[in-house]
Amino acid sequence: MIRNHIVAVAGGIGCGKSVVCRMLSCMGYFVYDCDARARKIMDESAEIKSVIANRICSDAVSRDGKILRERLAEVVFANPAALAELNKCVHAAVREDVLRESAQHQLMFVETAILYQSELDKTVDSVWEVVAPTWLRIERVKKRNNVSEEAVLARIKAQELPHDTEMHPRTFIINNDDNEAVLPQLIQLINDELEIVGIHPRTKF
Repeated sequence: MIRNHIVAVAGGIGCGKSVVCRMLSCMGYFVYDCDARARKIMDESAEIKSVIANRICSDAVSRDGKILRERLAEVVFANPAALAELNKCVHAAVREDVLRESAQHQLMFVETAILYQSELDKTVDSVWEVVAPTWLRIERVKKRNNVSEEAVLARIKAQELPHDTEMHPRTFIINNDDNEAVLPQLIQLINDELEIVGIHPRTKF
């Protein structure tokens, strides 16, 4: 399968990776949204629906083939083994879809909150990790989602990686702490990736 250069834009909740991805989209780059595509893949994949119905929860798929997401969520979040089974097949399908999509783009960006958990780190060429202080992440999510500080902290903790996780060898940090402007950091990183791909940066900026 032909594949081109893939950059993951990663970061936990409230870090601002979606802001970075919107900026990339405005610049004309294609951004693959893992959450949205995973949902679409689940809705369309007979194989995933079969796994759900036969291995996870028989009544989480309706007679007309629709995934009953509330019922599925009840089961998998109460059963770690069921969640692992679901993630295994969905993550594999997303990785394959990323590779197929990359054949259409010389440089493609992938937005993901679970880069290492989904093993997408083995697929991408570079990782841009968007970071922000925990207190700022909490304030952003509280304001955006109208949720409690405890709820945000629980989400942050759930996304934490084990301390022994091996980071991607080409990992670069985008500081989104509201003090350092994001755009200059972004332009420098884009220029670096364009040089790797073989496009002179001045053709874009």
